[in-house]
Amino acid sequence: MSFFIGTSAEGDKFLTTAGYTALILLVIALILVGNAIFGKKKKFSALQLAYSAMGIALATVLSLISIFHLPQGGSVTPCSMLFVVLIGYWFGPGVGFTTAIAYGALQLMIDPYILSIPQLLLDYIFAFGALGLSGFFYKKQGKYSLIIAYIVAITGRFLFSFLSGVIFFGDFASASSFMGSVWYSISYNGSYIYLEGIITVVLLLIPAVRAGLNAVRNMAIKD
Repeated sequence: MSFFIGTSAEGDKFLTTAGYTALILLVIALILVGNAIFGKKKKFSALQLAYSAMGIALATVLSLISIFHLPQGGSVTPCSMLFVVLIGYWFGPGVGFTTAIAYGALQLMIDPYILSIPQLLLDYIFAFGALGLSGFFYKKQGKYSLIIAYIVAITGRFLFSFLSGVIFFGDFASASSFMGSVWYSISYNGSYIYLEGIITVVLLLIPAVRAGLNAVRNMAIKD
């Protein structure tokens, strides 16, 4: 652990150079291997790779624009999660989970808040990886299918963040009881995840936005 995660004089944990290097290699490997395994017709798909990389890039740039940022991690951004959700919705769960986990690893590099390895996994790998749940809706063509897929995906992220809050951040709760930790985690993690979710859903309810995303989807899934 000390090789990848260091501890400052103040007790704060941070990624070492080896840790950053390992994460960069992990991101590259995840995207390449995931697209090779789960790509269309079980072949490597350059188109899927390009859209996955584009989705991660857009989500990462938007994640740097915080409407507000909470002290123990988490922020409301201008729809950054949507661009990860779209990859799963367009290409299926395999590519969706691969892209989402890679995005989580990038978020760990950009804005780390580390208490331990288990907390790191819950908050960055599993929570962001859950955005790939949108992949289970990739064959749906309904008017509101994307909105449903998005809500399911961010709820998956919320559940992992909620668990992390109860297990690792209970000391921040106003009450020392278990239920105090539960309500603290629900309100803390729900505030930023679902506020961004509401903003995004309102945007997706605009017919012109849905039409534009459908046009991009048709280009993305073409043979």
